[in-house]
Amino acid sequence: METFISDLSQKPFPESEKVSAKTIRHSILHLMQKDFPGISHNSFVSLNELNQYRERYITEYLTREVGELNELEKTVLNSLTTNATLTDKLDGDDKQALTAGQRVADKVATFGGSWTFIISFGVFILVWILINIYWLANRGFDPYPFILLNLILSCIASIQAPVIMMSQNRQEEKDRERAKNDYMINLKSELEIRTLHEKIDHFVMDQQQELLEIQKVQIEMMNDILRQIKQV
Repeated sequence: METFISDLSQKPFPESEKVSAKTIRHSILHLMQKDFPGISHNSFVSLNELNQYRERYITEYLTREVGELNELEKTVLNSLTTNATLTDKLDGDDKQALTAGQRVADKVATFGGSWTFIISFGVFILVWILINIYWLANRGFDPYPFILLNLILSCIASIQAPVIMMSQNRQEEKDRERAKNDYMINLKSELEIRTLHEKIDHFVMDQQQELLEIQKVQIEMMNDILRQIKQV
């Protein structure tokens, strides 16, 4: 297997990983020149070394834009470095086991905010009133103005409201986690697009160099043909 010596690390690499410094973005090349002043546009580096400086450039870019990297940016950068996906790490948050209190709060909030609860509770109140007024002739256990019924309603409301608030607070926490997850995914998409542009630019520049070499060969062939024609 053919190899070449990288002008960056002076180590041998496969010829297939050879990258000309002319095709490297100026910002990344400038970053290389900070560590290795001898690097110029005529130098050659390996694709692995180029990727390392790309990751370093992305890290410095994030630091300039958002300040010190927090855990979210570090997670995104780590996923870019290891070519891993974020979804495996993000799905685990929704699969955490709920406590008994959280399950009860969710069920109470779900039932308390449904038409089933409204209709059934309305029927209960209507039956309560009809029994005390008509069947017991307003001399039963809760005559008009239904003090016991008001007490029951007050107790249910005082208990139901905090339980529903607990469920809403937990839902807000889940919404915040989803917002963080969306931010991480969007940030990774932006950085991957930047890297993709870099790779496309490298590919285009490489293709242009190959086309130029082919044109040079064709011109040399045409010159040879012209010289032969003149001799004839």
